Amino acid sequence: METKTNVVVWGEFRHEKKNPKVAELYPCGMHETIAAALRKVPSLDVSTAWLDQDDRHGLGGDLLEKTDVLVWWGHMAHGDVSDTVVADVKKRVLEGMGLLVLHSGHYAKIFKALMGTTCSLKWRESTDKERVWNIAPHHPITQGIGDYFEIPAEEMYGEPFGIPEPDELIFISWFTGGEVFRSGATWRRGNGRIFYFRPGHETYPTYHQAEVQKVIANGVLWARPTVRIPDICPNSPALEPLPADPFAASRPTEGFR
Repeated sequence: METKTNVVVWGEFRHEKKNPKVAELYPCGMHETIAAALRKVPSLDVSTAWLDQDDRHGLGGDLLEKTDVLVWWGHMAHGDVSDTVVADVKKRVLEGMGLLVLHSGHYAKIFKALMGTTCSLKWRESTDKERVWNIAPHHPITQGIGDYFEIPAEEMYGEPFGIPEPDELIFISWFTGGEVFRSGATWRRGNGRIFYFRPGHETYPTYHQAEVQKVIANGVLWARPTVRIPDICPNSPALEPLPADPFAASRPTEGFR
């Protein structure tokens, strides 16, 4: 029997409690709407976590250790995320865990830590339509998506986008106001795969749209770990005999190099 991929969908779950419009669109939270769509994929075992769940933001215990792919949505409370949790998530990505970062997660501590850049952009919340162009029809993330799809109303993101050069550019978006944006991109960090996908402002029903759900599901399947290699820095014995070392007994072997 095929081993299922363990997926955690993480969200702040604050807009839904403070903004009636968001609560109407996502009564159980955006994270639960995203998770519900992913649960339709038979090979995925999906759970959720959120910012105020506990002092580890729902990512404590052995949850991260067991997570194959983490989906991250954040916006109004990036600064409230524990630096310790960020470090633990980064460690797991470098070991091989997959990471999907959605919409305003471009400013999340974990995304900025892995990118090493500002991740800044232009934005506008108005009446824009978004046309998402599929510029990599060969890629696993774009399977089942046509040449493009449209989101009737969305927040605009515009270039320049302060990210490092992507390993792969998957989608480019155009907005009614004339702007364009690199809206789907991938990177490798260590042994982990990262996919950033732009759509998903909280005041629009974007995560109920079939094409958006399909891209996220494809992204999760693409980001599944191929290996898990812990970060270690061992003192390694020689494979072949070495010349005599008169200082061996006094040389320390503990500590980090």
